[in-house]
Amino acid sequence: MTTLITQSLLAALSEEAAQSPRRRKNLNFHPRDDYPGHRLLNAIEPDSYVVPHRHLDPNKDETIVCLRGRLGVVLFSAENRVVRSIVLTPAGDLCGIDIPHGVFHSVLALEPGTVFFEAKAGPYVPLADDEKAPWAPTEGSPAVAAYLANLTGLFAR
Repeated sequence: MTTLITQSLLAALSEEAAQSPRRRKNLNFHPRDDYPGHRLLNAIEPDSYVVPHRHLDPNKDETIVCLRGRLGVVLFSAENRVVRSIVLTPAGDLCGIDIPHGVFHSVLALEPGTVFFEAKAGPYVPLADDEKAPWAPTEGSPAVAAYLANLTGLFAR
């Protein structure tokens, strides 16, 4: 089935993200979680928290391209040092990134209505404990708000 990625599709997905408790919503183009190639749209709002993580599977390099809004990408060392913070925008010089497996990273929306395209190898497997950054708060933790504010501060204009 052919799917057209339109501005109205991105806007509708952003609206769903804004209404979601996690403040993000994805739209999968791959048919099943066990499919070998995962391609999806991710709509994310500024108060959504993506736990810093890495993919240890050597087949799980991750490509991200910003389609709408402003997306912050933070790359970390294994010791919780920020290695780089990058802003992706659809019309900017930097619109995407390819993150090798094994690199701790997180993404955050820097403005409402941000949507990015993501591609990586399947199948979907929940993150293992050693793939989650041990120094970052878990999703839902009371420490998330302060941690997310610190990450957002990396991108202050």
